[in-house]
Amino acid sequence: MGIGDEPCLIGGIEPREIIIAEYNPVWPQQYEAHAGVIRDVLGSTVLRIEHIGSTSVPGLAAKPIIDILAVVPDSADESSYVPQLGSVGYSLRVREPSFFEHRMLRTAARDVHVHVFSPGAPEIGRSITFRDRLRRSAEDRARYEAVKRRLAAQSWPDMNAYAGAKTDIIESIIAAAVAAVDP
Repeated sequence: MGIGDEPCLIGGIEPREIIIAEYNPVWPQQYEAHAGVIRDVLGSTVLRIEHIGSTSVPGLAAKPIIDILAVVPDSADESSYVPQLGSVGYSLRVREPSFFEHRMLRTAARDVHVHVFSPGAPEIGRSITFRDRLRRSAEDRARYEAVKRRLAAQSWPDMNAYAGAKTDIIESIIAAAVAAVDP
């Protein structure tokens, strides 16, 4: 991994137990604290910052990891944001050139993941659409939580494998959200 356009896990595969916790109303406050640090250190380099993932959905059980979406002018230009984020405790973990130049940085405690994209990356809209649908639809929220709990009970080589196993339910929920907006 890591050659050319291949995805790269900096530090290699890390086996981790997948733990699903009940919704914690502190999660939005944790997001706000980290978003403030990111805004302060990146200044105008950060064009948009959003709380995404399950911890951004009130009432949804989740892995207790705050997912943050950060949009910068060019996510492939790591020198424009990785050192700055590194100086405040976020380290580069994932480099995916073939996935819209996605980068993921995380805290040493592994409790915050910062997903970095460039403007126009389709994953930005998909992440927001998914989050907003889960916030609005109790039925989809319950379906998603049931799948997450079932998958979390299984053994996974790493968190990426667990995340990949959720693809079908995520795509189903995004499709429902799109259909509801554009019948």
